[in-house]
Amino acid sequence: MTGKPAISLLSASVAKALDGELMSTGAFSVDQLMELAGLSVSQVVYREYPSSSHAKVLVCCGPGNNGGDGLVAARHLWQYGYQPTVYYPKPSSPDLYKRLCKQLEDLDIPIHTTHNSKILHQLLGQSSLVVDSLFGFSFKGPVREPFGEIISAIVDSKLHVVSVDAPSSWEIDEGPQKEGPMKNFNPNVLISLTAPKPCCNFYKGKHYLGGRFVSKAIKDKYHLQLPSYPGMDQIVDITDQPLATV
Repeated sequence: MTGKPAISLLSASVAKALDGELMSTGAFSVDQLMELAGLSVSQVVYREYPSSSHAKVLVCCGPGNNGGDGLVAARHLWQYGYQPTVYYPKPSSPDLYKRLCKQLEDLDIPIHTTHNSKILHQLLGQSSLVVDSLFGFSFKGPVREPFGEIISAIVDSKLHVVSVDAPSSWEIDEGPQKEGPMKNFNPNVLISLTAPKPCCNFYKGKHYLGGRFVSKAIKDKYHLQLPSYPGMDQIVDITDQPLATV
């Protein structure tokens, strides 16, 4: 124990309600929240895995907002001097996601928008790090293909993994899969967004919090205990800090 107050855990249902609150009374747009979340992810990668040793980053994106966070992170990583490649096998149709992809294309960042097992394994073999941006707090199993195959391939690659908001395939309120090839998936680094989720009780690894957009009014309404962010950082290290359900 650290002696610090326990950080609040958000169940999937409370996380959904709080997300809606950020966009209603908080007056944030989805674009803004995604940009800040993706920026947080990029800062974690920069802090934990310098480009001098981990330049080639494979960013695996899912079809929802968590995937959008990955698209934003890839752009920032390119700006930091990394060489990101995006694997985005089920691209989302809303204009927001198309614009995020266009921004990557303008930087000549490779984007793979169809699933191909051979190409996926080649990309993993060429990479030094994976950003798992497949599923976030809205995930509820079972894992549908091709994402089960993608997660299994990531596990088999033995590469270091940074997961966004929750390790993909984990039940948000219950933790990792109990059986099957994904039961051993435990990323090296996790960045929780807004607040950690109950599945973090099962997580063993370096743990960060990002998403510096929660106002005092929203914190008070949801009785959230969250750590302070240092200086201009968009992330805070919460490894080994106690966690408690709201």
